[in-house]
Amino acid sequence: MAGKPTLGFRPLYRQVRDILVKRIADGVWQAGQMLPSEPEIAAELDVSPGTVRKALDEMTAENLVVRRQGRGTFVAKHDDARILFQFFKLIPDSSVREFPDSKVLNLTSGINPEAASQLGLGRRDCVLVLDRIRTLAGQACVLERICLPAALFPGLEKREVPNNLYQLYAMEFGVTIGHASEKLKAVAATGEEAQHLGVAVGEPLLRVDRLAFSLDQRPVEWRVSLCRTDQAHYISDLR
Repeated sequence: MAGKPTLGFRPLYRQVRDILVKRIADGVWQAGQMLPSEPEIAAELDVSPGTVRKALDEMTAENLVVRRQGRGTFVAKHDDARILFQFFKLIPDSSVREFPDSKVLNLTSGINPEAASQLGLGRRDCVLVLDRIRTLAGQACVLERICLPAALFPGLEKREVPNNLYQLYAMEFGVTIGHASEKLKAVAATGEEAQHLGVAVGEPLLRVDRLAFSLDQRPVEWRVSLCRTDQAHYISDLR
């Protein structure tokens, strides 16, 4: 480790938290890897173990690390269970929460000024655009368009895309989603959207406009989801 980080004037545990998050963002600690012990981190940063513990408590609440009793603290993985409860909010009216299946419609790369603007890129920067259908219990429920900075995901358009994208981002490209911001709006289904989702033209849909950020606060994914809500509902946990 190259030198001891310099701590400033913000609350000490938050400074420690930021240092640890940066190590995850920089790939020093990989998804699923165990962190050093609290005393080891405390000694390195010249703070108390209690300060480290408070920093890790905050990171646990943010789903960045997972504490396992008797084993240690690990960098969180974007596994199906985590994605389901943190990022996928559509739940069938008549059944328990479940992870959706996905079918890719197309994946292209090119110039897309609107997506580039959302992602904080230059107008001529290359953007990957992924269109897919998501299903619950075999029924189409979400039509998604996902836009990504091509420079962060080299070669993605040439490979098979798995269902769990956030796990792919972290494990294959070193991009971990830290948080996301969403806007919701009611819209009417167009002809193409209605065909993909199996509804009538003009049927009400819920549009979920999400901008997802990496651990270093860069916008790395713009996702627009058109959701059927005739047999499902959107859930939001407020804390």
